[in-house]
Formats: sequence, C-alpha cells, structure tokens
Amino acid sequence: MVTLSDNGAYLINGTEMVETGTGSEQLLKSKLGDKYISKDEAAKNTIAYGILEEHNTSGNMEKLQIKFDKLTSHDITFVGIIQTARASGLEKFPIPYVLTNCHNSLCAVGGTINEDDHMFGLSCAKKYGGIYVPPHQAVIHQFAREMLAGGGKMVLGSDSHTRYGALGTMAMGEGGPELVKQLLSQTYDINMPGVIAVYLSGEPVKGVGPQDVALAIIGAVFGNGYVKNKVLEFVGPGVSKLSADFRIGVDVMTTETTCLSSIWATDDKIREFYDIHGRSEEYKELNPGDVAYYDGVVYVELDKVKPMIAMPFHPSNTYTIEELNANLMDILEDCEKRAKVSLDGQVDFTLKDKVRNGKLYVEQGIIAGCAGGGFENICDAADILKGTSIGADEFTLSVYPASTPIYIELARNGKLADLMATGAIVKTAFCGPCFGAGDTPANNAFSIRHSTRNFPNREGSKLQNGQISSVALMDARSIAATAANKGYLTAATDVDVNFTKPKYFFDKTIYENRVFDSKGIADESVEIKFGPNIKDWPKMVALTDHLLLKVVSEIHDPVTTTDELIPSGETSSYRSNPIGLAEFTLSRKDPAYVGRAKEVQAAEKAREEGRNPEEALAEIQPVFKKIQTVYSKADNENTGIGSTIYAVKPGDGSAREQAASCQKVLGGWANIAQEYATKRYRSNLINWGMLPFLYDNEELPFANGDYIFIPDIARAVKDKAASIKAYVVGEELKEFELKLGELTDDEREIILKGCLINYNRR
Repeated sequence: MVTLSDNGAYLINGTEMVETGTGSEQLLKSKLGDKYISKDEAAKNTIAYGILEEHNTSGNMEKLQIKFDKLTSHDITFVGIIQTARASGLEKFPIPYVLTNCHNSLCAVGGTINEDDHMFGLSCAKKYGGIYVPPHQAVIHQFAREMLAGGGKMVLGSDSHTRYGALGTMAMGEGGPELVKQLLSQTYDINMPGVIAVYLSGEPVKGVGPQDVALAIIGAVFGNGYVKNKVLEFVGPGVSKLSADFRIGVDVMTTETTCLSSIWATDDKIREFYDIHGRSEEYKELNPGDVAYYDGVVYVELDKVKPMIAMPFHPSNTYTIEELNANLMDILEDCEKRAKVSLDGQVDFTLKDKVRNGKLYVEQGIIAGCAGGGFENICDAADILKGTSIGADEFTLSVYPASTPIYIELARNGKLADLMATGAIVKTAFCGPCFGAGDTPANNAFSIRHSTRNFPNREGSKLQNGQISSVALMDARSIAATAANKGYLTAATDVDVNFTKPKYFFDKTIYENRVFDSKGIADESVEIKFGPNIKDWPKMVALTDHLLLKVVSEIHDPVTTTDELIPSGETSSYRSNPIGLAEFTLSRKDPAYVGRAKEVQAAEKAREEGRNPEEALAEIQPVFKKIQTVYSKADNENTGIGSTIYAVKPGDGSAREQAASCQKVLGGWANIAQEYATKRYRSNLINWGMLPFLYDNEELPFANGDYIFIPDIARAVKDKAASIKAYVVGEELKEFELKLGELTDDEREIILKGCLINYNRR
C-alpha cells in the first residue's frame, strides 16, 4: 500500500524510479546513455526546485530568502498579524492578502468579540488594500483554491493546512510573524529543503477516497520523521488517475506528515479546474525534468489502499477499517493505553463500551472543512446515503460544504436534498468542527470525521472539567456508509453504490456580490475599527546579558501539540487579546502553569521598573546569592528573570503563533526540548524573542521548579556559539550544556532585540 525507499532515487521521464545504492549509478548510466547527469544536477530538475528558485532572492540556493506571491489568513490569526505589522510600521499590503472569516464565524460566544474581529478585518482590508471574505462564505483554503492559487506561484498562510500543491501552487502554513515579514517586504529564510517524491501508481478502487490515501501516507511517515521539513512532490502514473478534488483532498493532509510543503505534477484535469473557476490564465503545466533526483521516495500503490481510520488521538494512529473490525478489542485496548499518555490519566477513557454485538458504534459523523467539504466528497457521500436514514438514535451526521459556491451547486443538482432527507444536517462553510467550536460531541462520545486532526480535546471536550470525547479520522465515503448503517462502523467498499459524479459548475457571482476586493488599492483615510477585546501587544524587553530561568512546566509526552500548548475551541474568541488569551496557556496539559509563570514574571516586572525583584519573589534571593558566588557581576540590571518549559518534542500541528506568544506574554524567555516537532513552532518562538534551546539527553539535569542560570547568553547568541553553558542552581551550581541549533543572522537579531516587533523598530 505505502512503502518508503531506503535511499534517494532518480525519476526518469516522469515514470520510472531508480533508487541509489549499490550498482545504481551503472544502471542509471545504462538507461540514460549520453543523458546521464549527476545527482546534484538532477536535483535541480524537481518541480519544487524550479519554483523555489523563481522565488528566491538570495542568489544562493542553499540559503533561501523567499518572497511569496500572495498571503492568506483567517479570523483567529489576522488580527494579531496586522497588529504586529502595524506596530512595525505597516503602511500598505505589498502583495494580495486575503482575510477570511471561517473560524470565529459563530458570534454567539464572547459577546461582540468575534464580529468585532470581522469588522477589524474589513476595515484593514480597505485601509491597507486587501481582500475580505465574510463569515460563512468559504473556509480559508477552499477560497484560496478557488480564487488565489496559481501554477508555479507560492502562497504563505497563517494556518498550518495552507496546501495548494495539487493546483501547482507551493503553499506553506506558518505562524503569524512570518506573514508579518512578508507584509514588511522581508523574506522567509530557510535552508534549501530536501525533496521527497510521492510516487503514485495504480488507481483507487471504488469507495476509496482521498482521506484514505492521505491517512495511509501519514501512518507510514509521521513516526519516523521521513518527510519532516521536506517538500513532498507528487509524481508518477497514478497522478493522472485522480480527479482534481481527489488530489486536493490528499494534498491538504500532507501537513500531518510534518512536511514543509507540497507540489504536484499538473495536467488537463487541473487545467479544467482553473477553467471551471474562470481563471484559465493561472494554469501552468508542471512536470519534473527528464531526469530528476529526490532525497527519498514514498511509494503509494493506489489500487491497494483500503478504507482507513485514524484512531484517537493522532492522524498517524492508522488502521484499515477492515483491520480494525477484525481485531476490534485488541486495537481498542491499544487506544486506551495510548490515551493514558495523551490524557495524563486525568479522566477515565474507554472505547470498549462502543462495541455492540461485536460491532463498533459511533455517535457522530462529520464531513467538513478544507479536507472533507469538497464537492466530490459530498456528492459521493450523498450517493451512498440516498434513500436511507441515519436513524433516530444517538448517531448524528453534519455536513459542511467548504464554500457557498459548492453549497449552491449541491442545492442545484439535488445532492443537498438527498442528504437532508436522510436526517443529515447541512451547514454553512465553517472550520469549527476541526478545532472544537462546532458539533462538540457528548461526554464519552465517539465521532468519526473527514477533517484534518483528531488531537486530544480538539473536538471541544475539556479534561479540566472532567469531559472527554474522541475523534477518529475517516473519509467522507466511509462516514456516509457508517451513517447509512445507522452508526455502525462500515467501510465504503462494503456498500453497493452508483457514484453519479455530477459535473461542477462554479458560480462566481456569489463572491462578486459579497467579497470585498480592494484590487490592491489602499485607502489611508479609512479608520480601523477596534472592538474592546482587541488589544496591542505588551511591551517586550531586549535579551539581557545573562538569564535566570525558572522551569515552570515539565512535559514528557513523546509529542506535545500546539493544541496542548494553547487550546483551540473556547480560546478562539480571545486571540485578539494577547493578555486575555494567555490565561489559557497549557490549561489542558498543566493547569498550574499560568500561576507559576506569573509569579516569575512579577519578579521580572519589578526588575524592569528598577525595583528589587526579590520583593516580588522572595525565593530568588538565595538563588542570586548562589549565582554571585561564581558570577559576582550578575545583578538586577544585566540578568533577566523569566520562565521556561521543557517538552520532549513540542509544536506538532497548528501554525498558531499563540502557542509561543502566550508564553512570551507570561514572561517566558525560552523553551527547552529534545527536538521541535515543526519548523513553524520553532520559528514562532524565535519571532517572539524566545530561545529555542535543545537538550538531547533524555535524563534531565533539572526538574520542574528548578532555576537555571545562563551566563553571557546575549554574547553567545551574537557569537553564534555552538554550545551554551548553563547551570542548575541548587546547593551548588550544576553545569550542563544547551544548544540553539542553526539560526540566521536576522533570527539572532530578533532574539537579541526581544521580538520581531522590536527588531522592526530598530
């Protein structure tokens, strides 16, 4: 189904892979004859290399400085981004910037907060020359596919699922500060990423959908880091066997592999997509060169992919539905063991009570958002469900078309009526089910979803309140088959159905009537509308000569998601209020964190105000005395006081900058980790002036509550020190070593200045 190469490989004429290794060079020469080229030259023939080269401004393809063509954000990120850019001198959006409103669409929670954010966005689109998409019109990524993507272009978005590779657009999801840099005409600085071929062969069997293929890939590559921070390039004869919608459905889920971005070979099916949407000029045929070299290969035999399920609590926890049904109790037992780690034993969790007469019963099905809400997914689901009923028991089914144009076409072709006749509820374009702000299941309920993530509590339950429900990811077709079976888990390949495959007609007048498009013209006379919840970022000081850090949280889970660092769902209404949002930091993982961090922050605030920090936090008096026995010149003027957390591998999942900025707002000055799960989380730390320390030994020299003294840290950052001396302060100073990893000169300067805002005020 999915296998991985042990080595790099050459792709010849877009069809044949030749892996490197013993005898490979001779084999390659025999196949290519006088066309033989070196590995380095062949690496330049990937689609990814060509696009990156066109957008690189550094002149050095090893050290890229990328300028994107377009930007996109939604309503839980664009307020903070624009506020940061305004504080840094923003006058006008220099490139098209789309502000969509698909996360805080429900304005029933938090008073006027959510709609205030929307009005802020509309006024900023007018003032700075942007595009504003009102609530319920489209989810961020569907609007981008329909109206923003372009062949050979690059798009940067402040949502982690910014992936438009199937349309020939290399797109990346990053934290807000990286978009701020683009708004200030700065660059996205990365080393040239490795490029991994995803070689597709065969054709999916009837009933298998894009989520099945995506989950099969995620299950094969997530745990081993095979594609981490690399670009996935989809090639091979199987590409042409997939519709545009199918490719899009696979592509959006590549985020869950931890890759950096994705790109696909394009063909007439993608040309037709652009034609349908009235943007024929944006199509560009993309193919690798005659001989292209890849750093690895993910082989996907499409005809062998079966309906899949990702069990709680991660998209990589994958099984075939057939395998799950055949080994039901054993797999459920394994899920419960995993849950004890994910949930820290805070609540009792079981799925065994979902087994009825030997079959797995689920209480809810959701087909939604950027992954599930596509036209083809919903039409196929409607075909499976037509003439059935979802029943009158616990099971419910909600369907969220990804855009109003899709919704209207479903109404016009009758699929909407077919769905609603079964008892399913069809709702407007909204990302809520994906992050815990819509269709939250009952306590102990089990939901199957064609959406992007199934992290703990992401569906809306709250451990701190004793609530737990769980989500498994599945394809829309198998969700529909399960719904037709009134909640009993069923693979779509087990039902007899005629997929009608109706043609899609895009109605552009919907957007012409409702979307504000400045056409890039800024109107400086427009006054920005600020609601009472929209707050400026608090002042942040520059890095001091030395640092005294207190460890205020210690997390030993194998991976810590951004949802665990700053919860989604109920926090979304406060993401325009840095101080208000910070109160939720680590609330689901370590409820004591905020209080501990504030205690340390009180000492730092006293120091910054010229007062004795010991008056605010008496416990640091003996700590300073011990430090001064060795470093006599360390004092209140040159030694900053802050907090830090330790996590094994933090930052999997969302691009939300708040996972880092909330720590900073509470006085955080660093993270310590064995590794960072994603580039975007590490970048968020850096852009908020936090030190992304690495400590690669599993046995820690410190514990929660300990103080760590780091002398001469500012000089170490300036001098690009490979290792940094640190001390655990106890009865004695116990020395250990930290590392920072590779940093660009600009990143070092941002850390030294205290944050990106300060850096841009230089």
